[in-house]
Amino acid sequence: MSEDALLKSDLFGRVTLQDGNVVVRDTRCARRGLRWLSRRLARREARALARLDGLPGTPRLVGFEDGVLRRRWQPGQPMQVARPRDAAYFREALTLLRRLHRAGVAHNDLAKEPNWLVTPDGRPALVDFQLALVAPRRGRLFRALAREDLRHLLKHKRSYCPDRLTARERRILATPAAHSRLWMASGKRIYTFVTRRLLGWADREGAGDRKDW
Repeated sequence: MSEDALLKSDLFGRVTLQDGNVVVRDTRCARRGLRWLSRRLARREARALARLDGLPGTPRLVGFEDGVLRRRWQPGQPMQVARPRDAAYFREALTLLRRLHRAGVAHNDLAKEPNWLVTPDGRPALVDFQLALVAPRRGRLFRALAREDLRHLLKHKRSYCPDRLTARERRILATPAAHSRLWMASGKRIYTFVTRRLLGWADREGAGDRKDW
């Protein structure tokens, strides 16, 4: 049996690659005061992946038990490395988002380029569902978060393929949701202070060499 490869180890636990194709997120070794949060985030991810049930472009859940999440490795390079400039990539990414939302899942963390992958055949894929919302009904909150998923995709399209933005897409970019404006005005600063200054944690750590947690 091949030795597990360490992908990440921090206050929230350890992430390893098992046998080259299973990502294992172990929250049992998280710092004592953060173990509850680490487990809660892993549970959210497991619930989202179970709802998606192997939707192409998302990781397949292997299992979640005793604070250990196992899922299939999703091959690909993070967006900021692959730098997709083909309009077809963004068309397929929009289709992937629509399928995600129809399944009742809002990713809720798509502003981060490392959460978007470009697969070996040039297609979009998503990882890191720790903040995802799984909704039995697509109510007001879900619709707001789904719209923000879309707006963040369009922000990436503006970065890599700006000439292919439609007039409607530009209007969506110009009108962030109220909760997004509040987050940018105050919440993001608090989040950055707590995670980086107090906990010494950077959520983009390792993104450059595609260590997919």
